[in-house]
Amino acid sequence: MIVDIALVLAGLALLVLGGDLLVKGAVNLSLRLGITPLVVGLTVVAFGTSAPELIVSLSAALRGATDIAVGNVVGSNIANVLMILGAAAMMSGIVTRGHDLRESWAMMIAASVLLIVLAFLGPIGRVEGAILLAALGLVLWRQLSSARAQDQDATDLEGVALGARWRRILIWLAGGLIALPVGANLLVGGASDIALAFGISEAVIGLTLVAVGTSLPELAASVAAAMRGRADMALGNVVGSNIFNILSILGLTALVRPLPVPAEMMRLDLWVMLASSLLLAPFLFRGIPIGRLAGAGFVLAYCAYVWVLL
Repeated sequence: MIVDIALVLAGLALLVLGGDLLVKGAVNLSLRLGITPLVVGLTVVAFGTSAPELIVSLSAALRGATDIAVGNVVGSNIANVLMILGAAAMMSGIVTRGHDLRESWAMMIAASVLLIVLAFLGPIGRVEGAILLAALGLVLWRQLSSARAQDQDATDLEGVALGARWRRILIWLAGGLIALPVGANLLVGGASDIALAFGISEAVIGLTLVAVGTSLPELAASVAAAMRGRADMALGNVVGSNIFNILSILGLTALVRPLPVPAEMMRLDLWVMLASSLLLAPFLFRGIPIGRLAGAGFVLAYCAYVWVLL
């Protein structure tokens, strides 16, 4: 038990460090490439912080624990919106006006609906996995096309060191992308052993403990971004991660092993995932800031969801 607690603490430390490094590297990368931090958050940061979900889901599928593999993705998407954006908003508030995420939000909703349809049609097998990966290819093509069409506004990055060299940027990005998944794995491994010692089922572990653990990189990166005044990157990270979680992680995992979706997830959790994503619509389409009070409401909603599960 002492070893497990030590692993949890070490994992948390790596997540905090990795989140800060990834945000610094990604913001400076956007300067060098002449694209907005929002697009970097939707791609580089989102993919990097989704790495723990990929590792955990593939590992669970190879062990035959498909409930954990699916629950990890569904639970992480719920946690990303309610817990992570909520926590980031409680710390500094998130300004949505001026950050056009409507198209990316629509992609997130489409990915969620696609997952629900595939879940009700039967096990998510290799064909369905290929469909998810093909949809990911379309999303990446669209995001990169948008990035090339946008001009970088230097005044948009006030307070960021404009003179960062390529070597330093690469070190920051590599350090963040390495520290985040390693930290998440240490935390999930230790926390899972502690939970199993208390007799908690794999399905509940996948939807709660593992989902929260693998979402901690998004939490670390989003809070670091919000505290640095990069609300656009915090939002982009969460929306992009949710898209990657469904299309890339479930797509790749389904190629390894068919993923039957448990009936209880189809009754509750998939719909909570969709509802939490729809909750962002008024903030993004009307430019309403996600303030501290709204953030607290998000976090309380997540606590209520976990209470229902348990």
